[in-house]
Amino acid sequence: MTTAALREGFEKADREKRFVALSSVLAAVFLTAMKVAVGVSTGSIGILAEAAHSSLDLVAAVVTLWAVRAAGRPADPEHTYGHGKIENLSALFETALLLLTCLWIVYESIERLFFHPAHVEPTAWAFAVMAISIVVDVSRSRALARTAKKYGSQALEADALHFSTDVWSSAVVLLGLALVVVSQRTGVAWLAKADAVAALVVAAIVVVLSLNLGRKSIDDLVDAVPVGLKERLVAAARVPGVVDVPALRVRRTGPHAFVDATLTVGRHVAFERAHEIADAAEAELKRLLPGADVVAHVEPVSEGNEGLLATTRLLAARHGLGAHAIRTHGTDGNVSMELHLEVDEQLTVREAHDVVSVFEEDLRRAAPEVAHVVSHIEPVGETTAVRKTAPADDAPVRSELDRLRAERGPSFRPEGLAVRRGEDGLFVSFSLPVPGDLSVGEAHALSDEVERELKRRLGGGRVVIHVEPREE
Repeated sequence: MTTAALREGFEKADREKRFVALSSVLAAVFLTAMKVAVGVSTGSIGILAEAAHSSLDLVAAVVTLWAVRAAGRPADPEHTYGHGKIENLSALFETALLLLTCLWIVYESIERLFFHPAHVEPTAWAFAVMAISIVVDVSRSRALARTAKKYGSQALEADALHFSTDVWSSAVVLLGLALVVVSQRTGVAWLAKADAVAALVVAAIVVVLSLNLGRKSIDDLVDAVPVGLKERLVAAARVPGVVDVPALRVRRTGPHAFVDATLTVGRHVAFERAHEIADAAEAELKRLLPGADVVAHVEPVSEGNEGLLATTRLLAARHGLGAHAIRTHGTDGNVSMELHLEVDEQLTVREAHDVVSVFEEDLRRAAPEVAHVVSHIEPVGETTAVRKTAPADDAPVRSELDRLRAERGPSFRPEGLAVRRGEDGLFVSFSLPVPGDLSVGEAHALSDEVERELKRRLGGGRVVIHVEPREE
């Protein structure tokens, strides 16, 4: 996805979050005013408790609107992870407001139950306002929850919780008012206290939900990881090519998640391939945590089945040398090695010898079984690689190849012969089809044998043979 597309996506999310937060503020203003008016006129502590709850919802909705706007600002030099944690602070603040409201509701309810009973007038307006409140709360809580889930906004999630708790608490208040009506008509005195009991039930509901939200907000502020999430992320990061995941950290900043993972790969893996492995691991982590900012750090490690040849090549590469034509003699514990090492052609003999000597010392430390090393130094570079040649008559070479075919049989069919002559003699190259199921070692031995024989017959020169699978 392009940078412009990402920016457009962020702007769209910001607009949606602001709109739903603003609508939450307007709904809270409407509900608070309506409940206060009806609560005062009826004397219902249950409705007044709901009005207090809604007034706190109004404050919380305003804080949420501010938090959503502030958290949407991009990262800057002082806030490299962005401003997302403002949403977590907003949710924690809303939790504190709700708990304070609950303390007041509990105090007033106990006063009316045991010390100063109050008369409640359950009018039709009282029932109407609570019914309207439920309809508005259901609508807003769904819209807030949908947007919060879509964009991972904890501030909107807290606001949605406020409105959803209003749905249940309003239903409880309605039940309390209905029981008061029953008390007035039946003369059962204790039912008249149902309004205060309903307020206590409202407070209990809000306390439980608020504590859950507060705990979640604190967990995000202190970068707590949900149980089992790290294990699932580690398992997802073990894509093919990854040896281990020794370290993985997760943190959430508002709606955004950040994952830092350390992956180990075999040290024989090429840089480009290691990058591809890291990309694959990052893709799997993002699949598990959509929208997450994932950084995968790759470290090379030695695998148990690496072998002496792989160790030699990797160690040579670490010293900036190319290694080929590696041959070993002897048995475990007393091995002699011969190899060709490619060094920069610009080095002097002394400089090249020093580089190779350091490599040989490191090789003996890494592979104690190697007792003796003989290194043939080869220069590599633009000057060394360039040869001035010109097309040459290929008839003599073609004749020798025809003789070899007569000796080896019809399966010997050289193709694409090219012959050039330079200061160093003839340069001959061609392709040699071989059975596709032949091992690389067997194919190389065959081409080696043909190369030596052709050089002998031509009196020297350079012969390069490309083996390829034969079409049966």
